[in-house]
Amino acid sequence: MRTAYLLLGVLWLIIIAGAAYGFNRGFTPSRDTIAGTASGTSMATSTLTLTSPAFENGGLIPAKYTCDEDRTLSPQLLISGVPEEAKSLALIMDDPDVPKAIHPDGMFDHWTLFNIPPQTTGIPEGGSAGIAGANGAGKNAYTGPCPPPQYEPSEHRYFFKLYALDTELTLQTGASKEEVEKAVQGHVVGEVQLMGRYKRK
Repeated sequence: MRTAYLLLGVLWLIIIAGAAYGFNRGFTPSRDTIAGTASGTSMATSTLTLTSPAFENGGLIPAKYTCDEDRTLSPQLLISGVPEEAKSLALIMDDPDVPKAIHPDGMFDHWTLFNIPPQTTGIPEGGSAGIAGANGAGKNAYTGPCPPPQYEPSEHRYFFKLYALDTELTLQTGASKEEVEKAVQGHVVGEVQLMGRYKRK
């Protein structure tokens, strides 16, 4: 009888030891997880971000970037969180508050850029990147806010829209915003927008 109890005790010890071993193996971090933690890198997916030191999202665009001062001077933009699979970036700036008496579609295109390298971290003040498309005035450049004060609303909104794409666009210099928007369809792996406001002095 004593031998039976002894065998039963040994059997329970084996079962408990096996369970503890399996539990520890299930919670042992992988080599990649350890390396990521040690280097301080985040395992989370990056988020595409577009900001400007010149104005906050939803804030007023300084007059220096408008027709009240220098309409050809673009504000500095900062880009981060570009997805790893991105092969290019595209940037569009437009104004959806244009009086229909001036533009029947109520829209004016201020800036169109595409095939911006995905490693780009910003566009300097007065600078450019990638290939320039046409703005609403037919020029391949930035043209700043200039809301006509004789029409309502006197204050307009300006949207800077950034797209991360899984391809480069087969478009030429001077492509229109509409052509860029059509070309990006089905290739967007990230997008974000920055909005500024402006009212003539």
